[in-house]
This record gives sequence, C-alpha cells and structure tokens, in this order.
Amino acid sequence: MDRSQFYSATAGRTIKVPRRSRARFAIGDVVRHRNHDFRGVIFDIDPVYANSDEWYEQIPEGQRPRRNQPFYHLLAENEESSYVAYVSQQNLLMDDDGEPIDHPQVDQLFEEFRGGRYRLRRSLTH
Repeated sequence: MDRSQFYSATAGRTIKVPRRSRARFAIGDVVRHRNHDFRGVIFDIDPVYANSDEWYEQIPEGQRPRRNQPFYHLLAENEESSYVAYVSQQNLLMDDDGEPIDHPQVDQLFEEFRGGRYRLRRSLTH
C-alpha cells in the first residue's frame, strides 16, 4: 500500500489521502472543541476521515465536517465525564488553559505533562 492510502479497521475499508493533507496539531497537544464544552489530549491522527459511514451520517447535516481534513483521536474530558472523542481539525483549537487532562488513560499513553503538552511514552514511539 502506498502513502496515498491506508486501511482503516474502524471504517472497514481503504481510505485515500489527498496529497495536501496537513495536520495542524500533534500527538500530545492539548486542544479544545470549538463548539462543544470539552478538551482533550491528542493520541492519534488520521490524515482524513477514517471512521464508519454510519458514524458520519449521525452528525446533523448542517454540522458535518468535511471528510478530506485531518481527524484527531482525543482522550477527552468535560465537567461530567472522560471519554474518547474523534474530532475534525476544523472543530479544534489549541487549549490555552495550561492544565493537564483528567482522563484515566493518560498515564497509559503519556510520560509527562510539561509546557502545556504531553510527551508520548517512549515504549509507544517507533
């Protein structure tokens, strides 16, 4: 498989990637959602939408983000809970709070929080 495509187990198909897909954020960045009250730390990045069509269709039509942009996997939190979120680049902003994320899986993926961002555990890098 060349670099212009990848297989997504979640979507159950091969996803084509446009040549100019550029991620604005990086693994370990703390971000917040532009429209909803939650923040999180990025633990994975898809160069384009790589979830199921069913998941995409559940988003109200007027709020559906473009598929041909990076999508981020977040360990997310809000006032009530912690969860995993999948968010388009257009809906994320850098979080200027400067506080760590209170999510039970943070310690499994990241070593430390410093300077407003997390460092991925060395055992998880290649």
